[in-house]
Amino acid sequence: MSLPNYSLARRLAAGETVYTGWCALPAPIVAEAVAREGFNTVTIDQQHGLWGTEGTVTAIGAIRAAGAAPVVRIPLGAFAVASRALDFGAEGIIAPMINTVADAKAFVSATKYPPLGERSWGPTRAMILAGIGDMKTYLREANENIVTLAMIETKTAMANLDAIAAVPGIDVLFVGPSDLSIGLSDGTELDPHSRTVDEAVDRIVAACKKAGKIAGLYCANAERAVACAKRGIRFLAVGSDLGFLRAGTAAQVKTLKG
Repeated sequence: MSLPNYSLARRLAAGETVYTGWCALPAPIVAEAVAREGFNTVTIDQQHGLWGTEGTVTAIGAIRAAGAAPVVRIPLGAFAVASRALDFGAEGIIAPMINTVADAKAFVSATKYPPLGERSWGPTRAMILAGIGDMKTYLREANENIVTLAMIETKTAMANLDAIAAVPGIDVLFVGPSDLSIGLSDGTELDPHSRTVDEAVDRIVAACKKAGKIAGLYCANAERAVACAKRGIRFLAVGSDLGFLRAGTAAQVKTLKG
């Protein structure tokens, strides 16, 4: 069953391809605007973005008010932040650098209730935003409606790929292509579109199919996202708010300069 107003897990379960806007700028109105322009999912990037706790709380509410699903990428190893973001009303958590089964289990422990994990109880804001009055309903349905996205970004993660994919409670293997290119090249290149990265992405898609999980990928632009969706990737981040702002500004300035 689906929790009221929780749409991300339902879309993925239905076989849809989900494109998420990506927000690094710590401005809830920007996250809301990205949702209102048509992204049905918006990701708040706490790892490399500029978001703090208060802005994240406000942005989650703003994204939900716009009819979209809020996702939070937590800082490296910050599983306590994952639990808080879910209590604030996030529908999905992206965790960086999930390199081992132990990492994957720690991630699940913070984001899923027993028997899958050990998430602590306290989703007051989440229940208010979703219009859920019955605590037992939230508890019963939360695990299926919270989406966990484990980032695959290193040689170690690639070596443990099938084992990570098999961990109960991990829903998506989400590729960080820039870090993966750095890791696979031993720090000699940064090319998220390299042949080496593309071959690794194909391996990750295959591992997801084998484990019955979903493949995800960060994409620099919509063209890349559409092309990768055809390869069986169903959760795709598209660009970033800062990238959209800079591209739009550059286009206007170019016209002004003639």
